[in-house]
Amino acid sequence: MKKGNIFTNFAALIAKDTKAQNESKKTIVVIRIILISIIIYFSLTISVGKVISDVGSAVFFLFFFIIFAGFFACTYRFRTIVVLWMFNIGMFSFILFNIRLFGWNIGVQHFLMVMLLLYFFSSYKRHKEKFIYAAVLCALRLVLFHIYYKRTPVVILLNKENEILQSINTIAIFWCISIIAFIFSRDSQELESKLVDYNEQLQKQAKTDTLTGLCNRRGAKDYLEWLTRGGDENKGFCLCICDIDFFKKVNDTYGHDFGDEVLKGIAGIFKEEMTGRRLAARWGGEEFLLLFSENNGDEACVYLETIKRRIKAMRIEKDGYEVGVTMTFGLAEYDFSGDAENTLKEADKKLYQGKEAGRDRIVY
Repeated sequence: MKKGNIFTNFAALIAKDTKAQNESKKTIVVIRIILISIIIYFSLTISVGKVISDVGSAVFFLFFFIIFAGFFACTYRFRTIVVLWMFNIGMFSFILFNIRLFGWNIGVQHFLMVMLLLYFFSSYKRHKEKFIYAAVLCALRLVLFHIYYKRTPVVILLNKENEILQSINTIAIFWCISIIAFIFSRDSQELESKLVDYNEQLQKQAKTDTLTGLCNRRGAKDYLEWLTRGGDENKGFCLCICDIDFFKKVNDTYGHDFGDEVLKGIAGIFKEEMTGRRLAARWGGEEFLLLFSENNGDEACVYLETIKRRIKAMRIEKDGYEVGVTMTFGLAEYDFSGDAENTLKEADKKLYQGKEAGRDRIVY
């Protein structure tokens, strides 16, 4: 229990907000995590053989251990920008003296990338200053390279000790870069994901009828256009235009709310029956479009018979009234002409033929 409390209290300490107004809490938290990581890094490097045996090296790392521990304490007293520059100056000083002490090959110069990344992410706007800072760090690295690349270090490390320091430096640098990139990019990625989801939702809403939840006229037309462009490998499809018989009478007699319940009831049947590659859409008012992809007319008629029978058996109850309705269906088969409008016109024509013939029927 105490162990859990220690970790909880430590996490709360790290996450403590800044006292200054209008400053990002996230930035100071990242700086604290990086400082703790650097302090742990100093502790590990001190354990390397030559560092322990060489008093000057041990004092060097102990000195920077204390300095960076002080920087950590300053995160609770000073503004973020002040702490950031303290970190940059301290880190560059460490890099400079470390290269002089142990040589170029241990890779400590790559901590410059940590400084660059931290400054870029923690500073908002200031685009000009960021590029100037990047240019300065680049220039400093080049200068350090030309000065120290072939210079003999003060402390001569054994190959194994060199490899250990190189490994510790690599792990520490990648850890710091990963922490900075992860924390600062997480919010933008989450925001981008939310924007993508929101745009998809808007697109879906733009193609969905709000009352019935079916595809609307726009969505159906887009799907038809996709099919006629060969989106379904030109396997063909059938179109059915259908509407509710005497729906105006239902609205006039029982009210539009009752009519809406009828529309939703029929839409529910369509959703259950028009699955897979079949599509049901509200075409307008009491008129619907049913699209049978990969089905010929005879196959589509089988589905329509089931739908017609279910709709006729449906009863809508509201405010003490119980009403049943029927529908008339006009079915046409796409002729691969590349123009779905002709198929729509043919289906519409057959719908009216069905109405003139007495309604409640399928005309194909």
